[in-house]
Amino acid sequence: MFSVFFVLVSFVCVARAQGGAVRGVVVDKSGAAVAGAQVMLIVHRSVDATGVKTDAEGRFEFAGDPRSFGFTLTVTAEGFNKFEGRWKEGEWDGRELRLVLAPASFAERVTVTASRTETRLAETAASVVVLGEEELETAAALTADDVLRQAPGFQLFRRTSSRAANPTAQGVSLRGVGASGASRAVVLYDGVPLNDPFGGWVYWGRVPRAGIGRVEVLRGASSSLYGSGALGGVVQFVPRKVEATQMRFETSYGTQRTPDASLYASTLRKGFELSLAAQTFGTGGYVLVDERERGRVDTPAASRNAYGELYVGRELFEGLSAFVRPSYYGESRRNGTPQQFNRTHIRQTAAGLTWDDARAGLFALRAQASTQVFDQSFTAVAADRASETLTRLQRVPAQGTGFSFQWSRAAGRRQSLVAGSEWSEARGASDELVYVLGRPSSLVGAGGRARTEGFYARDAIRLTDRLVVTPGARFDRWRNFRAQQTTRALTGTRAVSTVSFEGRDETAFSPQLAAVFKVSDTVSLNATAGRAFRAPTLNELYRSFRVGNVLTLADENLRAERLTSGEAGLLYNAARRGAAARANFFWMDVTRPVANLTLSTTPALITRRRANLGRTRSQGLEAEFEQRLARGWTASAGYLFVDARVERFPADPTLEGNQLPQVARQQLSFQLRRAGRTTFALQGRASNSQFDDDQNLLRLGGYFTLDAFASRRLGRGLEVFAAAENLTGRRYDVGRTPVLTVGPPAFVRVGLRLRFPATR
Repeated sequence: MFSVFFVLVSFVCVARAQGGAVRGVVVDKSGAAVAGAQVMLIVHRSVDATGVKTDAEGRFEFAGDPRSFGFTLTVTAEGFNKFEGRWKEGEWDGRELRLVLAPASFAERVTVTASRTETRLAETAASVVVLGEEELETAAALTADDVLRQAPGFQLFRRTSSRAANPTAQGVSLRGVGASGASRAVVLYDGVPLNDPFGGWVYWGRVPRAGIGRVEVLRGASSSLYGSGALGGVVQFVPRKVEATQMRFETSYGTQRTPDASLYASTLRKGFELSLAAQTFGTGGYVLVDERERGRVDTPAASRNAYGELYVGRELFEGLSAFVRPSYYGESRRNGTPQQFNRTHIRQTAAGLTWDDARAGLFALRAQASTQVFDQSFTAVAADRASETLTRLQRVPAQGTGFSFQWSRAAGRRQSLVAGSEWSEARGASDELVYVLGRPSSLVGAGGRARTEGFYARDAIRLTDRLVVTPGARFDRWRNFRAQQTTRALTGTRAVSTVSFEGRDETAFSPQLAAVFKVSDTVSLNATAGRAFRAPTLNELYRSFRVGNVLTLADENLRAERLTSGEAGLLYNAARRGAAARANFFWMDVTRPVANLTLSTTPALITRRRANLGRTRSQGLEAEFEQRLARGWTASAGYLFVDARVERFPADPTLEGNQLPQVARQQLSFQLRRAGRTTFALQGRASNSQFDDDQNLLRLGGYFTLDAFASRRLGRGLEVFAAAENLTGRRYDVGRTPVLTVGPPAFVRVGLRLRFPATR
C-alpha cells in the first residue's frame, strides 16, 4: 500500500458498549466525522464478514460479542488510507472504539480523471495531482485558481489571480504548452465543462469551495479521452457525495474590503438526494499598475460575484438513478480604470442518468445546456495615464449545449474497458459599439457556430501482475458554420456591409498508448505517447479585443492546434517510511499553435493579430515529493523545468528560437502542514522570469510568494481561522501592455467555519 498513514486507534471512555456490541466512531485527523465509510467486521474462527456504513455522525455498530474469539476491523473511505486493526481474544474490553483516519497520499488516492473510471494513482501512467480535503481546507488562497497553483505547471494567462484578472485572461496552461486567454486544458465540474463555450476561458467563481470534495489535475495530452481543449491536460473539481444530512459553512473578511461566504448543505429525504451549494465574494481590489508608472486614471480592480446550485438525485429503481443540477452565476468587475468594466451572467442546467448492471457494466448519460451574456468596455489610456477615452462597448451573448454517453466494464480480472461519445455545439457573437474620438462611430457584429462530435475507447490490460498497458484512441470531427461579420456606420452615409465567412470542418485522430511496470513494491516505471488537438474558439476566430494599449485582432482562418507528445517517469513509494516521490520527463511538440503576433508598435498602440505559428516545443522535467513526518506533520514539494520555444515559423524566421510568451522555465512549490485541533500550514511558490510577448522584448521578472494558514477548533463543529497570502508583500511583475502591471500586495483575512454534524 502506498504511503504511510497515521491511523490512530484509541480506546476511550465515551460510552461503554452494552451487551457486548462492537460500537465506534470514525473521524478524520481534525476530529470531523467520516460519514459513509465502509466498516467490515471479521470475527476470528469464522469465514463470514459483516459490513456496515457509518452514519452522519461517523458512528457504526455490530451486534454480538466477539471477545471470546477476537476480531478484525477494516475501514475504507474515499480520500483516506485503508485501516485494518486486529484484536486478539480478550484484548477488547467492550468500550467504544474511536478510529482516526489519515488522508491518503497521492499514489493511494483514487482518481476518475486519468481514465474516466475510478483508478488508483499508483496504477496509472498519467501524471496526476490530487488535492484532497485536507489540502483544500488548509490552503490560504481564497479562490480556486490560486489553490491550484500548488500544482507545478498550472498557471493562468499573465500570472494574475481571478480576483483581479479580466475573465478573458483566465485560461489554463499546463506544462508550458502555451498560455493565452483560451485554455489549453479542459476544466470540469462533476464531468461538466466549465470552459466558456465562446472563448474557452474559465470563470473560477463558479467553483463552490464548501461543496468540493477534491480536485484532480491531469497533466499531459488528454485528447484521447477528452477531445478538443485537453491539449495540456484536464482539471476536474469533484463535488462532495450526498450521503447524509450535513452542513458546511465558511465565511471570512479580509484586507482590501474583501468579504466572502460559502455554504454546502445536503440531506437524504424519501429516496431523494438533495444538496445546495452557494457562495458570494467581493473585494475592493488593488491598483494593478506599478507605482512608478501609474497615473490619475488608475483605480483599484474591484470585483464581486455570486454562485448558487441545487442538486436533486434519485434512484428510480435498482441500478438506475437520475439527477438534475441547475445553477446560476453572476459577476461584475472594475478593471483598473474608471471606464473599464465587465459583467457576466451564466445560467446552466446539467442532468443525467446512470445505470449500473453487474453483467452489462456501467452506463452514464449526461446532458448540459447553458446561456450567458458577457458585457465589457475598452478604453485608450493617455501616455501620462491622466485620462482615458472610450473605444468600444462590447456584448457577447453565447449558448452552449452538450451530450455525452459512456460505458465502462471490467472484462474478467485483467481488463477494464471504457467507451463513449460526445456531442456539443457552441454559438456566440461579439456585438460592438465602436467609438472614435469619444463618439459612437459604427456597430460591428461578428460570430458563428461550432459543432463537435467525438467517439473514444480505452482498454486497461493487466498483462502480468507487474505490467499494465493502456491503449486508447478518440476520433473527433468539428465544423464552423453560419459565421459572418456585419458593420453598420453611424455617421455619414450609414452604410452597411456584411461579410459571410465560408464554413469549414476538420477532423482529428488522437491515439494514446500508456504502460505502467511495477519494478518492486516501492518502485514503478511509466511511459505514455500520444497525440492531442485544440480547435480554435469562436472568440479567437471572430472577436477582436483591446487590453490597455494592446489591440489584438481576430483571424477567421485559424486552424486547429495539433500536439504530439511523449513522457516517461518513475514513482517511488516507501510506505513504511511515509515517503513518496514522482518524476516525469516530457516532450510536447505543437504544430500550428495559435499565438498573438505583433504587427506594429507605436508609443500609443501595439497591434497584434492571432495566427497559427509553424511549430513550438515544450520539453522538461516535473517532480513531486511527499513525506509524512512525526506528530502529524506533512511536507510536500513540486518542481517544474520546461524549455518552451518556437521551433519553426517560416512566415517570420526572427521568432524562431524565442521562448513562448507567459511560460517560465522553472517553477517551484512547497507545502508544510499539520492537522489537528490546531491546524497550521505554509504554502510557497517561486518562478523565474518569462516574457509577455512573442518577440521576447517585454520581460516579466521572477517572483516568490509565501502563504500561511492557521485554525483552531473551539467546540463541536466550530472552527476559527486566519489566512495570509503573499506574506512578504512584494509586488511582482504580472504583465506589460506595455505598461507594467503587478501582482497583489499582502492579503490577510480571518474567518470561521461551521460543520454539522460534528464530533467531539
